[in-house]
Order: sequence, then C-alpha cells, then structure tokens
Amino acid sequence: MNKLGFGFLRLPVTPAGEIDLSLLDQMTDVFLAHGQNYFDTAYTYLDGKSEWAIRESLVKRHPRSSFLLADKLPGYKMTSHEDCYRYFKEQQDRCQVDFFDVYLLHWLNGKHYEIAEKYREFEFLEELKKTGKAIKTGFSYHDSADLLDEILTRHPEVDYVQLQINYLDWESSSIQSRRCYETAVKHGKKVIVMEPVKGGALAALPEKAGRLLEKLSLDASQASYAIRFAESLPQVEIVLSGMNTMEQLLDNLACRQPLTEYEQSVLFEAAGLLRNSIAVPCTGCGYCVSGCPKKIHIPEYFRLYNEYKQNPGDGWKIAPVYQNMTASGGGPADCIGCKKCEGSCPQTLPITKFLSDVREAFDDRHS
Repeated sequence: MNKLGFGFLRLPVTPAGEIDLSLLDQMTDVFLAHGQNYFDTAYTYLDGKSEWAIRESLVKRHPRSSFLLADKLPGYKMTSHEDCYRYFKEQQDRCQVDFFDVYLLHWLNGKHYEIAEKYREFEFLEELKKTGKAIKTGFSYHDSADLLDEILTRHPEVDYVQLQINYLDWESSSIQSRRCYETAVKHGKKVIVMEPVKGGALAALPEKAGRLLEKLSLDASQASYAIRFAESLPQVEIVLSGMNTMEQLLDNLACRQPLTEYEQSVLFEAAGLLRNSIAVPCTGCGYCVSGCPKKIHIPEYFRLYNEYKQNPGDGWKIAPVYQNMTASGGGPADCIGCKKCEGSCPQTLPITKFLSDVREAFDDRHS
C-alpha cells in the first residue's frame, strides 16, 4: 500500500532561500524509481516557482508518459469566463505540457464557489476534458461537508475531490475531515488528500503525544503514522506530501501496511493531547503572506509561538529568535488589522487575533 503523491508546495531550499533544484532533481528521480508517479502543483504555489520547478525537475528530464501531473486553476482570481483560458494557457507555458492528467479548481469554499458558478468554471473543466487538455477534473476544498454535498450534487461530472485529511483534523468541527470524506464517498468520488502531516505538526509531536506513538514502535517515524492514516482510507487514491529532504522522501516511500484498529485508537489519543498543546493550528501554507501589506511572515511567528506555548520554560531561549526575526521589520507589532491574511487562510484562522497573542507573549513579556 503506497498512495504517495509528490506535492510541490514545500520543496528543498538552499541556504539563500532558493529552490534547491539539484536536490529536487535527485528526489524526483528517486520518487519515480520507486514506482510512484503523481506530482501536484498549483498556479499560486511558491509565487509561481512551483510550476517552474515542475518544468525544470520533471517535465524537461522525464518522458511525459512516465508521470501524472496535477495542476489547479486559481478560480478565485477569475473576473470573466475568458480568464479561465488565459490562466490555463499560462500554466501550460509555465509547465511546458500540452495537457494535465488531473486539473482542479483550487481552494473551493463558499465565497470561491460563488465565483466558480458566476464564471462557469465547471463548464470550463468539462471543455478541457472534451479537448483532451485535462484527463480528469475536480476541485480542492476547504469548507463544510454540507456545502460539499451541495457542490457534488450540482456537479456530479467531476472525478476528484482534494480534501485536508489527517488524524488531528478527523473530528474537527471546523475542518470536518471525516464528514467531508464521507460526503465524497457518498457521491462516489475518489479523494486526494492534502495536509496529511498538517504542515509538519504531526511529524514533530509534543513529548506526551510522541511517547504514545513510541508504544507502537521505536523505529517508525511520527510522520509515517500520519501518512498511513490517510492511506488506509479506502476511497483515498493519492496522499500528497510536501517533502524538502531526501530523508523525508525515503521515509514516505517506505512500504506500509494499513493501520490496525489499535494503532488508529492510539493516534486519536495522541490527537487529543495535541489539540491541547497547539495554540495556533497553522499548517504553514504561506497563503497569508503574499497579500500582507507589512510583509509579516505570519507562519514563522506562529511556529515560534506554538513552540513557546508547548515549552514555556524555554521562553528565554525562544525570545532572542523572535527578536532577530523582528529586527528587520515585518513583526506582529506591525500588523494594521486589515485582515487580508484572514481572507487568504484555508484554515479560516483569526490571524490578527493570534498575531496579537504573539505580540503579547514576546514584545510585552520579554521587552
């Protein structure tokens, strides 16, 4: 059982912060050599550099028949039906491909679904299938199970639904992983999983939760249980993972067995502990950063804040890191409360409120 897909949202980077194309080439080759062939990108990933990386590391170096390529239309950017064609052509040029094996509407929620209907984006997907420019279609989704049911009832023609599924969000009242999965199953749709390790949060558990997993095995990585959880769901066809080291890739490629009922129960127990220790459930996708007028690197501050809340005794060590980050500007204190970030957050987090919490924890208490 290995349903792994290579997600090009999180990639290896050089010390200078650029995509490490040399390492990415090696990882791409190893991924293909292990019999896996599904690669996923999107127009907005890494400010367009993700599609460039797909072209350089995959398309230019391997036969088109050797891999499956998924891309996503930023439907929420459309201002007309004609925009769909313009963006699609740009994506073809960026990736240098004639067709996509899977083509999705990116990030459907209530607001973006209204845009999709207004500009007939589902009709556009059907046209791509008829002309052979997309083999299968669907959409990635961040909203309630009830709205998902409405969309799939209205658009039974799609092949896939891409959902955020992991054992921490499985019973979440906001993410609704389980309910959304069950809705997709009800409509007979195959599921592609995103965020199986929740932006790395399930690869580095707090001590108490980590000890629970050690009862299962001292050899298996924490991330491997998260991947196996998603892979064990029958209707799941692909589990996407953003990998930035060869070690992560090899661990994800390891042959896995479906989770046992006991293993699943332990994961849910660990999830309970984890929910109590994560102050800000940010996945680090970075969508909030590009539109921030103050250029605040929000996910990095949330990561630091979570570390502080989990280990308050280490505040004296964490505070200098925070001070170094804010020294060049773009810190939580610079937030003007415009909430552009909140409109870009797939997790619908109250980002400005959390930034205020970060500021209080570090600027006020450690000043």
